[in-house]
Amino acid sequence: MPELVTFENLYPGRDYVITHVNPEFTSVCPVTGLPDFATITVEYIADVLCVELKSLKYYYLGFRNEGIYFESSVNRILDDLVAVCAPRYMKVTGAFNTRGGIHSVVVTEYVKPGWTRKQ
Repeated sequence: MPELVTFENLYPGRDYVITHVNPEFTSVCPVTGLPDFATITVEYIADVLCVELKSLKYYYLGFRNEGIYFESSVNRILDDLVAVCAPRYMKVTGAFNTRGGIHSVVVTEYVKPGWTRKQ
């Protein structure tokens, strides 16, 4: 999988939401081998580091030929992003295109232990 790169958050004293939307996510169904398409939305409140967008784009492309279930791909994205940028809060939503008459949305979240949002 391509490496995720980070850069320094220049506003670590402020809780602000960063949202990245990828409407072109693709992976492969591990059962049928057919492509799956989704919109992946990452929302997070950075702590010290932010994720760099070019590396995020190539990271997503790493799923293109990988056989993985919807639930696993969304949770893996969350785990990998939390591991590299250690955010205060992160939410990953995968809105998968209709397949077999069913539209699936998978949502997973992370909250840094001890963190509470500043008002």
